[in-house]
Amino acid sequence: MNSALRHFWTINLTLMVALMLTLFPLPNWAEPFRPEWLTLAIIYWCMSLPKAIGLRTSFTFGVLLDIAMGTLLGQHALGICIIAYIFLKNHQRIRLYPIVQQGFIVMIALLIKQILFLWIYGITKRAPENLWLYFMPSIISMLLWPWVYAVMRDIQGRFLPAHR
Repeated sequence: MNSALRHFWTINLTLMVALMLTLFPLPNWAEPFRPEWLTLAIIYWCMSLPKAIGLRTSFTFGVLLDIAMGTLLGQHALGICIIAYIFLKNHQRIRLYPIVQQGFIVMIALLIKQILFLWIYGITKRAPENLWLYFMPSIISMLLWPWVYAVMRDIQGRFLPAHR
């Protein structure tokens, strides 16, 4: 299998698994604590292999998430594309930071996305009731970032060994 095809399948399969984790049903009490799985996977690939993933892939998976969740079409696509752009433009700098610092950068990027969504919710009159719980996915995603990074790095090492 050639390198480009291997990149395509590895990256898209991990993004599909992340999309399924995002859509996996949780009890009502656990819903505010759901990590941003798809966004975390896109962040990893934007940092690790910026030439293999781009805004087109980010937009496509964002639209798939919008369709699956029944949200305003383009809402997640816009948020994920903004985050992908930030990480694609700064991947060399962010990769040099320790994993804990990367976690804080991930949290700030996810907070930007959630503030954008909050603005959209305000326009469409669907503002969340509890802002503390609304911002919990960013915090949970920051705490999970070291493990997500380790798992994705292992997947990259196994299936894309030349690019480790």
